[in-house]
Amino acid sequence: MLTEEEVRHVARLARLGLTDEEVEVMRGQMLDVLQYIEILQQVDTSSVEPTAQILRHLNVARQDEPRPSWPVEDILSNAPGREDAFIRVPMVLEESRGDEETTAEGTDAETEES
Repeated sequence: MLTEEEVRHVARLARLGLTDEEVEVMRGQMLDVLQYIEILQQVDTSSVEPTAQILRHLNVARQDEPRPSWPVEDILSNAPGREDAFIRVPMVLEESRGDEETTAEGTDAETEES
């Protein structure tokens, strides 16, 4: 039998915050998983060689072959904004303000007046 404490312990290890109702649901689901594992442990695997992979394919990626890229005008015609031959996007970082000191949050540090 799986206890509520054990479910909460596993949830903590997985960094999951569970409500009391979720603990009870998870308890039932974990019991099902443990029952399936118990069934699998009854299978005779003594003649099966241990392996990390069941597939024999090592690398099924295609060869990397150079090919022409898309025409710039075709790509830019779909862009919401453009500047010369580039796609214009909203600014996500503020620019540095020169010699002014900034804090980790990116705002100006308070300066003391003497």
